[in-house]
Amino acid sequence: MKAAAFDYTRPRDVGEAIAALAAHDGAAKLLAGGQSLGPMLNLRLARPALLVDVSRLGELKEITDRGDVWRIGGAVTHAAIEDRAGTMPGAEMLCAVAGGIAYRAVRNRGTIGGSLAHADPAADWPLALAALGAEIEIRGRAGPRRCAADAFMKGAFATALAEDEIIVAVEVPKLSRAARWGYYKYCRKTGEFPEASAACVFDPERRVARAFVGALSGAPAAVAGLAEAVAAQGSAACTRDAALAAIAAAASALDEVEKRMYAAALQRALEQAVRT
Repeated sequence: MKAAAFDYTRPRDVGEAIAALAAHDGAAKLLAGGQSLGPMLNLRLARPALLVDVSRLGELKEITDRGDVWRIGGAVTHAAIEDRAGTMPGAEMLCAVAGGIAYRAVRNRGTIGGSLAHADPAADWPLALAALGAEIEIRGRAGPRRCAADAFMKGAFATALAEDEIIVAVEVPKLSRAARWGYYKYCRKTGEFPEASAACVFDPERRVARAFVGALSGAPAAVAGLAEAVAAQGSAACTRDAALAAIAAAASALDEVEKRMYAAALQRALEQAVRT
């Protein structure tokens, strides 16, 4: 099957892109990497009247050091972040997560903003950026605004974006030298979406202790109590029973087998952090 007919435009800047979205009142779609939208078009799960191609907008493709944060443009590819490993102090987790997304061919085209806007529950960026305490910079007809990454995803394929808004950038706080992090996912085979995933960040200099579970039926779920316990007690708090209890509280709809799988992913992510 091939895509239904649509119009195509390549705006000269973000303002033109927003105007194009606004003029079509929900009937337009942004095109960045197209790694999710392309298959949806071919399967006719998406039938936009207009595609607004923002993949070449320079403003959206920059990675900038802003002192305490790294600013990642919405159209920056996963591969571009992966390839900056070793050159982005405080963003080691960011680069590692990017390098584990799907396959290199997908990473060459897929974008961080596109992944967030698509909001697949099993995607890496909604989980990792929630754990990192990132903020998403959004722009639309009403002007710019910001949204915490852990509040951006509202459910499966649902976000806080309005129909005329664009993810301009993601700002990720730099981790200190004392920070430790963990990221773990269960996949049937390398490159596939995970069956369960978990991420955690501990940064004593910034008083941060965050842990989330991903690949659920909706947005990543916080496991704040266990994160605080691990920050205070270290490896002694990373027990199987503690992980199971945290999963039962955060995702009670899971069946018993699923709870054990998610608890195992969470425990391994936490162990990565406390053992590094």
